[in-house]
Amino acid sequence: IYTLPDEHRWGRVAGVTLLGDAAHLMPPSGEGANLAMFDGAELGKAIAANPYDIEKALADYEEPMFARAAAEAPDARQVLELCLGERAPFSLVDFFNDVAREKHA
Repeated sequence: IYTLPDEHRWGRVAGVTLLGDAAHLMPPSGEGANLAMFDGAELGKAIAANPYDIEKALADYEEPMFARAAAEAPDARQVLELCLGERAPFSLVDFFNDVAREKHA
């Protein structure tokens, strides 16, 4: 599985931005569609707030987007380790057993 470093950022390129999986290439964790839809909504809001200054809109969108992606990345790496790490599949079974115990505690 190919990923980018958790803190990955790109320099501004005039008139161009990324969203969804293209913007935050990380292990699958069940959050990809959520991040993509949120990115789209945030990009739309940024453009609506700055309709005559697209560069400002893109910069205003990208800054918090990088923070959202960085916040999600550790959980994504944990899911990858649970599913494909050296202890898999036992690590995944342990995870779900822990969740079940907490639910019934």
